[in-house]
Amino acid sequence: MTKFAFRKPGALPGFGLTLGLTLTYLGLVVLIPLAMAFLKAATLGPAPFFAAIASPRVVASYRLTIGAAALGAVINGAFGLLVAWVLVRYPFPGKRFVDAIVDLPFALPTAVAGIALAAVYSEHGWIGRWLAPLGLKVAFTPLGVLVALTFIGLPFVVRTVEPVLADFERAQEEAAACLGASRAQTFVRVVLPALVPAWSTGVALAFARALGEYGSVIFIAGNIPMKSEVTSLIIITKLEQYDYAGATALATAMLVASFLMLFAINALQWHWQRRTSPRGRRRSGPPAGTTISGALT
Repeated sequence: MTKFAFRKPGALPGFGLTLGLTLTYLGLVVLIPLAMAFLKAATLGPAPFFAAIASPRVVASYRLTIGAAALGAVINGAFGLLVAWVLVRYPFPGKRFVDAIVDLPFALPTAVAGIALAAVYSEHGWIGRWLAPLGLKVAFTPLGVLVALTFIGLPFVVRTVEPVLADFERAQEEAAACLGASRAQTFVRVVLPALVPAWSTGVALAFARALGEYGSVIFIAGNIPMKSEVTSLIIITKLEQYDYAGATALATAMLVASFLMLFAINALQWHWQRRTSPRGRRRSGPPAGTTISGALT
């Protein structure tokens, strides 16, 4: 006797329709605009294109933009992990307020953030007046760019690490302690490997966000060519001069750099997840049943 299995209908339509809608949406919102940027940059020709993206002023902006974005991402990686740890593991008065403050760079307009940072870190600001006697000038210097990019990138690390840390089983830490592991050993060999994929994602997002930041930077950077000028400002300047091809050429160069960075991060995440998965451990490591003790030895 033939048995018929009736499939329970899902909340969304079938695979074909949802896939078509997804590809259409991504094409209209992401792929077509990016393709037009590449096509517009291609109208320059090889020699003018490389001249536009390799002039001394532009190269100096690359160094500042990429360097400050990378250093800001590293700083956010360290302190973002610390903030997420405190919010998840420790109850304290005002915890909800601190948790809301983390999301402030998401909600605050970037221009307002730039003005506030410039006012606070200027020579007569609340913080800048104490740094000036020490010879530290923040506002209108490359250091101000770093401060702005660190400010806008912190929530990406905290919000990607926080849910993973909240779902982490405390029993694994207790088992490590029973096996004689210190707190440092437990964190480095048991907790940290579980957080690395989410942590690296947050750092990559903070870095990618900082590469294209404009509003919060222009008010605190000083915008001095060859010194404190970011690439996004040069792109806006070219647009104001109706040099659309030159602006898209710079945008294309930054886009390619972002793609390469995201590809490298995804490759590292895939490699790490493959190493830490039960199947990967069975292939090249201790058995899955000895995870905690194997990690500590």
